[in-house]
Amino acid sequence: MSLSMSGKHFKGHEVSCCIKYFIFGFNIIFWLLGVAFLGIGLWAWNEKGVLSNISSITDLGGFDPVWLFLVTGGVMFILGFAGCIGALRENTLLLKFFSVFLGIIFFLELTAGVLAFVFKDWIKDQLNFFINNNIRAYRDDIDLQNLIDFTQEYWECCGAFGADDWNLNIYFNCTDTNPSREKCGVPFSCCTKDPAEDVINTQCGYDVRAKSDAEQKDYIHVKGCVPQFEKWLQDNLTVVAGIFIGVALLQIFGICLAQNLVSDIEAVRASCLFT
Repeated sequence: MSLSMSGKHFKGHEVSCCIKYFIFGFNIIFWLLGVAFLGIGLWAWNEKGVLSNISSITDLGGFDPVWLFLVTGGVMFILGFAGCIGALRENTLLLKFFSVFLGIIFFLELTAGVLAFVFKDWIKDQLNFFINNNIRAYRDDIDLQNLIDFTQEYWECCGAFGADDWNLNIYFNCTDTNPSREKCGVPFSCCTKDPAEDVINTQCGYDVRAKSDAEQKDYIHVKGCVPQFEKWLQDNLTVVAGIFIGVALLQIFGICLAQNLVSDIEAVRASCLFT
């Protein structure tokens, strides 16, 4: 006699609806953000004519900030898609991919954090090289220019280790052969701000490096961005550490939820085979 005929019902494993729809809801937001980031990145490239001339991607000597949007958006899109569809369709393959991919990202973040702590001097040298390389390409890309200006304004700095780093740029160097009006100057983002000025004076950095070091302090920020970043990091260490720990816990939580859902789905499928 079957279980149903005897009035008894087989009670097997069930997929948790709370976990399933929580993963689905969280990842659909993540996925849409990824789509938005990719859209912004592709729009920026289209505005700069990169999409019509793909070879121009390698023409920029410095860092193209659009890559931040494309890479971040791509990772968010892939993770969000796998988690969203995997949870909705109860697809264990996509959920396992989601868990593994998220685990790899967590491992890479952890490794980068440890290496940054152990090899602090090397990281500082690489940051110096990165900033100076982008100083050379300052006028080559509007997005890079805006990123450098934002950095120098936010941290009240100029160059990697000082204003003289702008000698690396063909428009700002102090050589006799430089015909630029910006010769021996710095970008306006290096200038100290006058609270009384409502309009930004974009020419405030002209000829400022032709003055003595003592005089320069009255016009521009003389500290470099690398030491200013170090100072900012020390002053905000608790906040930065809290953000990293929060992100790490969120990733671990996501991995555990996905693995839990996979276990539930596999248990349900296994119970169905024996009923």
